[in-house]
Amino acid sequence: MFTTRPTLQGTFGMVSSTHWLASQSAMAVLEDGGNAYDAAVAAGFVLHVVEPHLNGPAGEVPIILAPAGGEVRVLCGQGPAPRGATIEHYRALGLGLVPGTGPLAAAVPGAFDAWMVLLRDHGTKHLAAVLRYAIGYAEDGHAPVERVGRTVESVRELFETEWTSSADVYLPGGKAPTPGELFRNPALAATWRRLIAEAEAAGAGDRAAEIDAAREIWRTGFIAEAILAHSARPAMDTSGSRHASTLAAADLAGWSATYEEPVTYDWNGWTLCKAGGWSQGPVLLQQLALLPARAADLPRYGSAEYVHLLVEGCKLAMADREAWYGDAAPVPLDTLLSEPYNTARRALIGERASYELRPGSPDGREPVLSAHARAVAAGEPGHAPQGAPAAGAGEPTVATDGATRGDTCHLDVVDRWGNMVAATPSGGWLQSNPVVPELGFPLGTRLQMAWLDPGLPNSLTPGRRPRTTLTPSLALRDGVPVVAFGTPGGDQQDQWQLHFFLALALRPPVRGGLDLQGAIDAPNWHNDSFPGSFHPRAMRPGSVTVEARTDPGVIAGLRHRGHDVTVGDAWSEGRLCAVARDPETGVLSAAANPRGMQGYAVGR
Repeated sequence: MFTTRPTLQGTFGMVSSTHWLASQSAMAVLEDGGNAYDAAVAAGFVLHVVEPHLNGPAGEVPIILAPAGGEVRVLCGQGPAPRGATIEHYRALGLGLVPGTGPLAAAVPGAFDAWMVLLRDHGTKHLAAVLRYAIGYAEDGHAPVERVGRTVESVRELFETEWTSSADVYLPGGKAPTPGELFRNPALAATWRRLIAEAEAAGAGDRAAEIDAAREIWRTGFIAEAILAHSARPAMDTSGSRHASTLAAADLAGWSATYEEPVTYDWNGWTLCKAGGWSQGPVLLQQLALLPARAADLPRYGSAEYVHLLVEGCKLAMADREAWYGDAAPVPLDTLLSEPYNTARRALIGERASYELRPGSPDGREPVLSAHARAVAAGEPGHAPQGAPAAGAGEPTVATDGATRGDTCHLDVVDRWGNMVAATPSGGWLQSNPVVPELGFPLGTRLQMAWLDPGLPNSLTPGRRPRTTLTPSLALRDGVPVVAFGTPGGDQQDQWQLHFFLALALRPPVRGGLDLQGAIDAPNWHNDSFPGSFHPRAMRPGSVTVEARTDPGVIAGLRHRGHDVTVGDAWSEGRLCAVARDPETGVLSAAANPRGMQGYAVGR
């Protein structure tokens, strides 16, 4: 079967990420004797440097890890809303939605602490050993991908007139980052060098103490001081006004990344592991639960009937996400994933495309939606446009005010000992907030995903996490970890990942193993028939966006069933990464997405 690249196979270690420099840096750590977790941390910090339009250290990262012989765990690097981030505060400012950019949208930064906790608890390397790759690329420069410069150009006026600290980093001498020319961020390199020096002095040679010292410096030391001073200054955001952050010293000092049990669902001998209902992760599980219990009962793979079934199931799962997911109230996941509930929901899937938002009633509870979601779903004038553009290949669609749809990076690693990790770092984009000049990076904007209506699972609530789109995956076969995978792409992530997983499960093996590259390369699609997670929270009822490589007969079949089909570019849907391990043979494998021309898998 033709693929753009081979599925890599080996026995030493495998890495896949959304940027070749991150992948190769992680591989260098493995070659230096590090394990999968050391490698993942190194790659994560490199991604902050080489994909700054997609993530940063003050963003967030959910991580799913499967230690060799241990239990699968989720490490939550999603920070909560600050103590001052009340609905009343935002309403008093005349806001109906949390802005999509600026200090007022900043949650407590979560990515840095999560990477540190992963390194301390599961890694083997000292801090300097994993940060040296990021420091090198920030200090000595790297050749940026085209999207970095394009993103900067899209917000040039904002940077030059309002966010001048960002212009200092990303428009030096008035010039945006250019492919083929070295781009540097010396302030970021200096931040990590100072952090390492102070942490090593405090740790006195003890690896764990050194890492904990670095965490404390982030929370209460020079990094915290710079973040708080900068975020207190009002800055222009998507509301058209200048606002300051609600972050306070107690917010930074009092939060830590935490471990939790994954949410799981069993399907045809596979067990899928996801983060909980504070993320959109269970959407993938709900989509599986809506399928026939036996793979043999599915429509033919890739047919119009097959795509129709998955699209309609996704609409139902996303409607439940809108009504029931969040961190401000318990999420009834046991019921949402139960067979009786899904039998009833499955009956709603007809021969025609639905144009309605139809959340279910788990345990007899009536769904309650935000006023904005109700208005968008009803097509009421004066709310977010229903014809908002699709996010495309998981790169950001960036407006001139920095508002972003579709975002994020991803990385997966498996080592020779069988340790496996999937992580989806995001937030803290260069277009999200003004750069903190002393540090070289901006804050994130994840609070834009919470509603300003009280009483909802995803209501803005101090101390609670805004619901995130970030959603890495880990799949077990007969109880043993086999595949780690994920993708950028905002609301599309668990759509593209479902299609990838089913391609793995339903298609024949290649060279005796899973056809990772074939599953990634297969034509993909998504729909936007639900309120989006990013400002301005738009919806496109009945929409399906497919790649131009899709069989014309499938496109015609979807339109015949009433879908509003948009045909995108031939390679425009998804930026998947994946690694795998065969538990019987120990053979490792990896593949990466060719879309966007920058994802890469490496290994041996």
